[in-house]
Amino acid sequence: MTGTEHPALAAPPGLADLRRAAHAATAPEVWDFVEGGSGWETTLSANRAAFDGVSLVPRVMTAAGSADCGGRLLGSDVAAPLLVAPMAYQRLLHPDGELAAARAAREAGVPFVLSTLSSHSVEAVVETGADVWFQLYWLRERQAREELVAGAERLGCRALVVTVDVPVMGRRWRDVTNGFTLPPHVRAALLGPGLDDLAHRPASGVSAVAAHTRSLFRVPSLSELEELRRRTELPLVVKGILDPQDARRAVECGADAVVVSNHGGRQLDGAVPAVAQLPAVVEAVGGQCDVLLDSGVRTGTDVLRALALGAAGVLLGRPVLWGLAADGEKGVARVLSVVRDELRESMLIAGCADLAAAARLRTRRWGQGD
Repeated sequence: MTGTEHPALAAPPGLADLRRAAHAATAPEVWDFVEGGSGWETTLSANRAAFDGVSLVPRVMTAAGSADCGGRLLGSDVAAPLLVAPMAYQRLLHPDGELAAARAAREAGVPFVLSTLSSHSVEAVVETGADVWFQLYWLRERQAREELVAGAERLGCRALVVTVDVPVMGRRWRDVTNGFTLPPHVRAALLGPGLDDLAHRPASGVSAVAAHTRSLFRVPSLSELEELRRRTELPLVVKGILDPQDARRAVECGADAVVVSNHGGRQLDGAVPAVAQLPAVVEAVGGQCDVLLDSGVRTGTDVLRALALGAAGVLLGRPVLWGLAADGEKGVARVLSVVRDELRESMLIAGCADLAAAARLRTRRWGQGD
């Protein structure tokens, strides 16, 4: 699969030139790491197909002469219901990596979710002035895990996002075929000395990054999640939910928000598209926490679809990396601007003056009722 173009990942017109520039500027094995999914990449494709199958029913004569896409997420004002998704090792794509993406998020007025596998320190990213949420992979070693949480709290991160869908990394055949290994200049900056050595150790037919993840991370139990809720005052977000039962269990553990996500098609191949599960999860939590959506978002219209299906906001992933690889901070800024402007225009055409009106839009799926 190395070097192939996956039809599910073709960029929308407003971002197509950025994606082409990113592809040209990126080493083939890094491009495969960014764009690839697990298994046969069926879930990767299904994420897009599911979005394309959601049709909006616009309103007319609503006196919506303008559209305001500003709102609030977990108590913070945002210019649009967008977050930059947590993505690992962004220095693979640009020397400034997470710093460039965070600065662009700050200027766009949207939160930046920093990965445990960041290639820049929490302190450096927070110093950009961005609204930083910290994503936590559940390290097997308790002390190291608690130090990460304490650092996020001390340095001013605004929320804690716990990823619960990676007991092991999904088998990503592009990375296996490439024997993908981190280059020497890209390190897991938040882990202790030597804790990312395995990600730099090449072996034929092995993804070193997957081997590294398997050695360090697991998923928390419900009791461990409850303990974390008791120990931290930060808003708690649980990421990687698809089953409504799991959403209810997250709420019972004290989650302030859940993220409906299949990890961008990078974990269980054959898993249901995230957007297809969104209405059921929204119904299951019954307004007891915010519901966010991740996986497959490419356009402002996708954001509007998610809002109409009950999401409070969406996480934007791969398009941000296209912008980063193509033109650093300016590239990411352009991606966020295009998506925000598309959302505003789509809201106006659909007769929505604000996010509350967007949430009231009706949707249809081909061959189904309202």
